[in-house]
Amino acid sequence: MAKTDEQAQQAEQSAPRAETTLGYEQARDELVEVVRRLEAGGTSLEESLALWERGEELAKVCRRWLEGARARLDAALADERDADGDDDGGAEGAGGAGAAEG
Repeated sequence: MAKTDEQAQQAEQSAPRAETTLGYEQARDELVEVVRRLEAGGTSLEESLALWERGEELAKVCRRWLEGARARLDAALADERDADGDDDGGAEGAGGAGAAEG
């Protein structure tokens, strides 16, 4: 039982660190391991709760990385459209709005 409590404390202590030090792939891989352990069963309630909380933190880390990547892609695509010329963007916008209304 002491080992389980120790593992729970480690998971709680490492959660805040996860947001600042883990890369996407590291967080994803650890999340996969957490899910595997939860699905395998055989853990105490305390350990299961600690694993669940760790999984939630890791999911947040992954979500932030993905949201950041999406923002960077959107910005790059917007820059590319601007570089292609404003005339094309204005024509597409007007045509798209008319089609949506009709």
